Amino acid sequence: MNMTQIWQPFGRRIVAAVMAIFTAVSLTGCNPAMLESNAAQVPQVVMSVLSDPKTFNAVLSAESPNIFGLTYDGLVDENPLTGEFEPAIAESWDISDDGLEIIYTIRPNLKWSDGTDLTVDDVVFSYNSLYLNEEIPSNARDSLRIGQSREFPTITKVDDRRVKFTVPEPFAPFLGATSLPILPAHALAESVETKDSDGQPLFLSKWGVDTPPEEIIFNGPYVLKNYRLSERLIFERNPYYWRKDDTGNSLPYIQEIVWQIVENTDTALLQFRSGSLDTISVSPEYFSLLKRQEKQGNFNVYNGGPSYGTSFISFNLNTGIRDGEPLIDPIKSRWFNDVRFRQAVAHAIDRQRMINNIFRGLGKPQNSPISVQSPFYASDLEGYDYSPEKAKELLAEAGFRYEGKRLVDSEGNPVRFSLITNAGNKIREAMATQIEQDLEAIGMQVDYAPIAFNVLVDKLSNSLDWECFLLGLTGGNEPNGGANVWFPDGNLHMFNQKPQAGRDELTGRTVSDWERRIAELYIQAARELDFEERKAIYVETQELAKEYAPFIYLVNPYALTAVRNKFDDIQYSALGGPFWNIYELRLLDAQK
Repeated sequence: MNMTQIWQPFGRRIVAAVMAIFTAVSLTGCNPAMLESNAAQVPQVVMSVLSDPKTFNAVLSAESPNIFGLTYDGLVDENPLTGEFEPAIAESWDISDDGLEIIYTIRPNLKWSDGTDLTVDDVVFSYNSLYLNEEIPSNARDSLRIGQSREFPTITKVDDRRVKFTVPEPFAPFLGATSLPILPAHALAESVETKDSDGQPLFLSKWGVDTPPEEIIFNGPYVLKNYRLSERLIFERNPYYWRKDDTGNSLPYIQEIVWQIVENTDTALLQFRSGSLDTISVSPEYFSLLKRQEKQGNFNVYNGGPSYGTSFISFNLNTGIRDGEPLIDPIKSRWFNDVRFRQAVAHAIDRQRMINNIFRGLGKPQNSPISVQSPFYASDLEGYDYSPEKAKELLAEAGFRYEGKRLVDSEGNPVRFSLITNAGNKIREAMATQIEQDLEAIGMQVDYAPIAFNVLVDKLSNSLDWECFLLGLTGGNEPNGGANVWFPDGNLHMFNQKPQAGRDELTGRTVSDWERRIAELYIQAARELDFEERKAIYVETQELAKEYAPFIYLVNPYALTAVRNKFDDIQYSALGGPFWNIYELRLLDAQK
């Protein structure tokens, strides 16, 4: 059985279509000198992120970056260098001959960060009461649905060390589907069972960013020690973490990790060059500068090749009505739902100019929803070539015409719509500006507006009142992790989103035949155990996604990271980055 990674939102374990987007905030009260002084006394790594975290609840998380790659382990984990799954909380597993059962044996003497025993009961609770709980919205749940019936696996306790996962039919991503973080039943069970005045589980408000860190319980290499809004997060090593080195010493070696919250990438660059940051994600505009300064600055710029994420624009295809009002102006909804309109936009965007000018040549056109480095990527899939002439032909076929240079529809309505993206990401803002210019060249007026990340997420998930957005999704080797992007009732079926749990229902929402077909193919691929057959199915999904263009894919940049030369044995990969094995990295000075 060929098992590869399921998409997750936890550090390098990247969940089903999690958004790889950051919000910009002000950096106040964070004194790098103070951090350097502290670092001289405590083995410490200092990094930066562009945004405050949205939640400290791993099940409810729908953003990247998040803290959970540092703070939680699952039953298994994927090695980003080999693509193979390795033991984590589970020390071993047995897969039945028919592929319908996996029995995991968890390690003995596991502990939570509060010293409480971590047991099989926590595993059963995490899946049955959290990830598979219909009352709790989780991006992970859709990736656990199996077959045409959309059934979930059955999770049962075998004995004090063993837990059994059973599926109703062969499920190729089975092993990877069990890499989700395990959470503590003794701390969370009551909040799942107790309801608020609206009948919702109290768990939905459990472990928010206002929760004192000492009240949150973890099982990963680090625990959250301190969080100061718009300033920083500090993590310290978990004294109860299960990993040990070959001589029996407890891991991790590095005692503290600091995430400075920095308002934009320019500021982060300045802090890295001044020495107050140990690592930085390298934007294309900074690459040449940093490469020239590697020796002088005592750091190395790593290039992992094409990144695992995707970037795209999408139009709101939702025809739904809420409280008597359509989500989208019906005039614009007719435009957006005409595939020729979307294809015309795809032909009008000059992706090569985007690569040359914005990405400084450090990227390639992205044609597919599946990661370029995934073995299931359709490498021969042709994207939309840049052709304003072809764009105009398609628009004419769809009944659009020109009044002077202005594009209007068949009823004389000028083509004008809003484009939103998250503020603070200079690359993405530059991409949006070029798209505005490219579409203006074919007569469309685009009202571009960068907005705060949390506002943007609310529009996509809750209010659903947006017209066009520019965003990205993280990815992995296993396409089934993106199932909730393609299932019509998935939590990240963004272009035609079903209301989330607890939100007012819609009337008039329609699902196209091609949407259903892609969903059916994802189901078929997940039950197909032969690799070549699975790939053929995923190639068809990519062809359909290209033809109907619910997402208009843009550029796949290279995975570039600068890391100061203070760590022993960095093993960089596009999937895991430089710190995927943070639990076993050492600071060089600490070894002297």
